[in-house]
Amino acid sequence: MPQHMPYGSWPSTISATQVAAGTKPLGAACFFGDKLIVQEGLPSEGGRMTLVEYDRHSQSEGRTLIDAPYNVRSRVHEYGGASWLLLAGDVPAVVFANFSDQRVYLQLLADQTPIALTPQSMVDADPTLRFAEFVPGPAGHVLAIMEDLRGEPVRHIVEIPLDGSASEDLAAIRLLSSPARFVAGPRLSPNGEQLTWISWEHPNMPWDSTELHLAEYSTQGFLQDTVIAGGPEISVLQPEWADDDRLAFISDSSGWWNPYTYQLSSGRTVRLVDRAAEFAGPLWQVGTGWYLSQNPQTLLCSYGTGTTKLARVHTTTGGLEDLDLPFARVRPLDLDGNWLLARTSSLTNGEEISLINIETLEHSCVTRSIEQLPDPQMLPEVEEFECVNEAGQAVHALLYKPRQVGYAGLEGELPPYVTFVHGGPTSQAVATLSTSIAYYTSRGIGVVDVNYGGSTGYGRNYRNRLRGAWGVVDVADTVTVIKALINRGLADPQRIGIEGGSAGGWTVLCALTFSDVFTAGISRYGVSDLVGLVQDTHDFESQYMFSLVGPYPEAADLYEKRAPINHVEKISCPVLLLQGDEDKVVPPAQSQVVADALAKRGIPHAYILFAGEQHGFRQSVNIIKALESSLAFYAQIFEFETDVPDITLS
Repeated sequence: MPQHMPYGSWPSTISATQVAAGTKPLGAACFFGDKLIVQEGLPSEGGRMTLVEYDRHSQSEGRTLIDAPYNVRSRVHEYGGASWLLLAGDVPAVVFANFSDQRVYLQLLADQTPIALTPQSMVDADPTLRFAEFVPGPAGHVLAIMEDLRGEPVRHIVEIPLDGSASEDLAAIRLLSSPARFVAGPRLSPNGEQLTWISWEHPNMPWDSTELHLAEYSTQGFLQDTVIAGGPEISVLQPEWADDDRLAFISDSSGWWNPYTYQLSSGRTVRLVDRAAEFAGPLWQVGTGWYLSQNPQTLLCSYGTGTTKLARVHTTTGGLEDLDLPFARVRPLDLDGNWLLARTSSLTNGEEISLINIETLEHSCVTRSIEQLPDPQMLPEVEEFECVNEAGQAVHALLYKPRQVGYAGLEGELPPYVTFVHGGPTSQAVATLSTSIAYYTSRGIGVVDVNYGGSTGYGRNYRNRLRGAWGVVDVADTVTVIKALINRGLADPQRIGIEGGSAGGWTVLCALTFSDVFTAGISRYGVSDLVGLVQDTHDFESQYMFSLVGPYPEAADLYEKRAPINHVEKISCPVLLLQGDEDKVVPPAQSQVVADALAKRGIPHAYILFAGEQHGFRQSVNIIKALESSLAFYAQIFEFETDVPDITLS
């Protein structure tokens, strides 16, 4: 018989220290002979990203390749991505972007001394030249994105010499593409004769509209390109060469991101798969890939909606062949014969870099994000939760009920629930093992993770529901999910929390301002002032609001009307604000203004500012404090006992 205790007060072996210390970011990975190289974050070193070498045939400990103080992390678009490339030639080396100065470095794998390939560009301690998405180029060079912030922001596809001649001379870096606001996806054809890439301009985001460029590669000047796909209301992503005559890419011209090929010799475009499923996602980080070219006839693709599968797509017949693997999500990274390196996730092991034989389907873990897996008896199960909003539209969510083997709530008691709202807002909550969720559910607190209208994973129409309606549709859909939980007798209506970070923090503040179903809220580096965001955020998202709310300053009245900061008097429940003091995406001033307004109105609140943190918390000590403060906050408001230090509300 289970022991009955009040929901929220169950003793749990999942601690905030375990969540922080056992969680590390995982990036790209590649084969290197009998070795594997993986990009990993080190929470114990303040979140520093490095490269770790593993033995392909054993479970031995990894060897760090890039030592401190170097940090393998790009700041292109502030979200970075694709910050390194293995050069597996006669003298193996790695090219990488260093976070602090954003210079590109070359490090021989037999050495520990990186050599600068690009010049210094620091102005007021901030680099004005930034690089990412390194790909092989002509002999002695790599291709990359170069972000130039010395004046009006502009991006190019560039060619960087590997001999160090550009380390003091910017002119030695050749500009290949005409200037564009944003570029991504440079790929040189196998024969070295054609170069392709994508671009987009303000006010578009890469999931709104991009163009696919094709140019004959030459050794002098800008390349003369032709746009072969994309355009208004079409998002083209991830060009990859199938062979010298066929270029694969992903396009949502049908309403779903599906795979296509373009044949150079005929100019013919062919849709390979016609399916109401997503073969790609939002390009928040450059270099993100969702498929690989296995050979000229076959692509290995990740696709799905709430969960994803790995499948072979036959480029000649268009056939789709699923591979039966035990993962909730899978994304291919690199291929060597029948062996695939993939980023995978599951409800038992969480995020991993996995080694998979695509013929036998045997698989093993190379490294995982959660180093010490929780006791399975502490883990929740997940249910796909769907309800219908007032407009008759489906709303998707993932439901994690309170669960710990051996414990149950008191007779007649309903559990408190915490509503998770993801950031972006063009993003998606996905089913995977989350120790942050289990931290709550193992103590008897339910979690519901909402994919409100505007989320990815459900096609362009679902994604476009948020256009012009941010702060309205996301709030309404989130409220719809909570009301459905309450109506189905699953949640205590007096103990409903809501939390989210970045754009999710905006939805939190809007939900607390414009609805009355929530009794506590936590905003992590959340947007509160749209005008301040438009005027003070980084270039990549500086016109994101134009599609989510309206053009600025033309729609200034709407910006004022939507912003929670202008309606703080409508907030009546306690609020916890968590913020990094070096955040360039959502500056600390936004949280400070909310805290000041709450104080002025006498609303119970706490504001915690974390030193040395950017947009998202990476340092173990801060992850621990943020999570324990969140639990203590809910314990105080929802009146249950817990095992973390109390939090003081002003």
